[in-house]
Amino acid sequence: MGTCKIVVFRSADQPLALTETVIPLLKEKEILIRNEYATLCRSDLYTYTGKRIEKNPTILGHEIVGRIEAFGPGAPERDLRGNSLKIGDRITWAIFASNPESEFSKMGMPQKAEDLFKYGHEQITPDSSLHGGLSQFTILRKHTPIIKISESLALPVAAIINCAVATVSGAIRVAGNLSGKNVLICGTGMLGIIACAMARSNGASKVFATDTNAERLVISKEFGVDEILETNSGNSLKDLFLEKSDGLKSIHTLIDFSGSPDAMEEAFGLLGIGGTAVFIGATFPQRKIQIDAEQVVRKILTIKGLHNYNEQDLDTAVSFIEENQGIYPFEKLIYDGFSLEQSNEAFLYALEKNDFRVGITINSSK
Repeated sequence: MGTCKIVVFRSADQPLALTETVIPLLKEKEILIRNEYATLCRSDLYTYTGKRIEKNPTILGHEIVGRIEAFGPGAPERDLRGNSLKIGDRITWAIFASNPESEFSKMGMPQKAEDLFKYGHEQITPDSSLHGGLSQFTILRKHTPIIKISESLALPVAAIINCAVATVSGAIRVAGNLSGKNVLICGTGMLGIIACAMARSNGASKVFATDTNAERLVISKEFGVDEILETNSGNSLKDLFLEKSDGLKSIHTLIDFSGSPDAMEEAFGLLGIGGTAVFIGATFPQRKIQIDAEQVVRKILTIKGLHNYNEQDLDTAVSFIEENQGIYPFEKLIYDGFSLEQSNEAFLYALEKNDFRVGITINSSK
């Protein structure tokens, strides 16, 4: 089926290598995707610098958008929403493929199924090679949730749907009904910023955002935040909240994307009776957090965690972006300036500038 340029990661002490590989014949139920655009997620940066150990050699990048290039035998003819699929359609897909009949899948957690396969995280082998965003093509395995998306979406924004936006969709689902609730978002990186907008669009009464980064907090005001709480100011989070909450003494819902034990502990203390805390950001080794169990009992608090997302969350993420692309300035969160051949430069820029996302154009059909 021809050849394909790929960017290979081997280890943190080696630069990424641009090379070519053969596009294999498609197996049963597989779909060949011509990648159009990829963004560098924080986990990609951690792998690139050695903070995260990934199977290697690998092709990094899981925030991807592309077009259907070819169908393998028995490949799905319709997407998750029942829309027909054809060559040339622009699609997004889940970062995972897993058996829908497995126990965890039936429990609504396909991202934890035993046969899990994750795009942008798998080892290159003779039988499996095109599975990351830093490549001209990706081969979607069977059981990969797929959704056809609007041609009106800007490619950089479309690329973040299947990681950042879908993960936030999962967080909002786990948090429960936000209508009329006071919500605190901890951490205003890409996921936190999107969570602010999604909380607002889901009817939150007031949205508070906290971070140590003043610049990002200011940007969060463009994404539905009522009050920002900068914890670098020397005041405690509780004092800042009481100062800016217009008389409120507590919050209904906490969603943490910071992963910071200090932030999680302080924010948890702001929950009122019947409150819910959702922890998303603690995906790396850290000290154990300390929570007052008596307060959990007396306040009837709920603590939930979420890693990645499910098919429902991907569907919700697509709808959210399609419905809100003209309301919130998502494009300003992505630095659009690199080609596939400039992948090393893109990583170095991302690490130096610490932008929300850095984008890489794969095949320029935008």
